Amino acid sequence: MIVTETKIPEVKLIAAKKFGDERGFFSETFNLERYRNAGISMDCVQDNHSLSGPIGTVRGLHFQIPPKAQAKLVRVIRGAVLDVAVDIRRGSPTYGKNVSVVISAAEWNQLYIPKGFAHGFCTLEPDTEFLYKVDDYYSPEHERGLQWDDPDLSIDWPVDGSKALLSAKDKGNPGLSELPDYFIYGEEG
Repeated sequence: MIVTETKIPEVKLIAAKKFGDERGFFSETFNLERYRNAGISMDCVQDNHSLSGPIGTVRGLHFQIPPKAQAKLVRVIRGAVLDVAVDIRRGSPTYGKNVSVVISAAEWNQLYIPKGFAHGFCTLEPDTEFLYKVDDYYSPEHERGLQWDDPDLSIDWPVDGSKALLSAKDKGNPGLSELPDYFIYGEEG
């Protein structure tokens, strides 16, 4: 496993190793001790799996607020996505900035997104399957969203807004300037 810092150091890109032969492959995609040694500390309590059929499906930008905030470890097992993490920690030197990374089955990479970040993705291939681990349970009362195409975020999405496929809920998310101070830098958890 190789862990690389992104332009926002708290968000980590992870390359898991694959060992293959004529039968297929084996890969260790999560090892708590190795992740902790690499500076990723999360006790996973729930695994989630989504399938997005069409290219240009956008899911997000999502997060949960304290006391049910979640860190996420995301990966793709079929297809590819542009994965995005936005810093929403008021007072952070990278507040409102984002990390955008292609996560794909071909690259076999993962992204760690800590608490205090909104997260979303756009599918780049049809029938993309997305898996992610979280360190707190889903809580509808604490679920929130951020406008995926807010111009203040300057996210370079691979799909035009008129062609993106979003849920009705995601279409109504507020922009960054309307977001309450759910997270304060240094108090993410």
